[in-house]
Amino acid sequence: MTTVAQETAVPATASLSVIRRHELAAFLRHRREHITPEQVGLPRGRRRRTPGLRREEVAQLSAVGVTWYTWLEQARDIQVSVQVLDALARALLLDPSERSHLFQLAGAADPTPATACPSITPAVRHVLEQLEPLPACVQNSRYDILAYNRTYGLLLCDLDTVPAEDRNCMILSYTNDDWRSSIVHLPEVQRLMAARFRATMAGHLAEPAWKMLLKRLRTESPEFREVWDRHEVIEHRGRRKEFMNRYVGRVSVDHTDLWLGPEAGPRMVTYAPADEESRRRLERLHAIAVERVPAARA
Repeated sequence: MTTVAQETAVPATASLSVIRRHELAAFLRHRREHITPEQVGLPRGRRRRTPGLRREEVAQLSAVGVTWYTWLEQARDIQVSVQVLDALARALLLDPSERSHLFQLAGAADPTPATACPSITPAVRHVLEQLEPLPACVQNSRYDILAYNRTYGLLLCDLDTVPAEDRNCMILSYTNDDWRSSIVHLPEVQRLMAARFRATMAGHLAEPAWKMLLKRLRTESPEFREVWDRHEVIEHRGRRKEFMNRYVGRVSVDHTDLWLGPEAGPRMVTYAPADEESRRRLERLHAIAVERVPAARA
């Protein structure tokens, strides 16, 4: 028997979906009309009447069909993948707030690393700076590096030169040669990270960002595929690590996670020297970093 509550729930959900589609259509149209061809490297031409970009130009820049994109601006009920949303955000030159708004209107999770996080407050950045010469960073549960101090920025590689979308410890540990060569016990570290990643991912199995990260790792790293298929699971815990730094040599540190909230989300990762020689070497690394970078990084 169908209840009154059940009968009213579907129209309410459908109404919300319609509102989202129309808001998304209006947002895309507004952004398209306020971008000049010159901003995206296209010729203006003599007969241009459309303010900003044409629909077919956005479709071309996003590598999607013109008809499909037209339907999107017409608020048609069509499925939009996170990959297409990412392409549209880039084509329309959306800033971080606009990008977030686009994904919210589409009812999707942004698959790119979180470059902005509510947990990264000025106070947290100040703590990162004050911890120097100890290397320290803030990571989320997906291993995205959200912020870091100068010493950490030179500990495993020159992190400032790494594109923001690649600043993920899993990606770096399996695909970045400089990062990999700095880890003394690389196979063991890779195994433990994959096991922790699997344990944490159990609570995020349906989220596009997690699935895309897993797909990228499986695609780009045979080592990861081999480790992942073992189905090992362990929880986060502090442990001793050894790095071979290109500037100061071998450093032994004790890894500690300091959680920034009541849930297992963002955490501050710190590396305290395990011996006197490592302490001196971290101080030298900090001195080198200070000459290159003025403040804590994000």
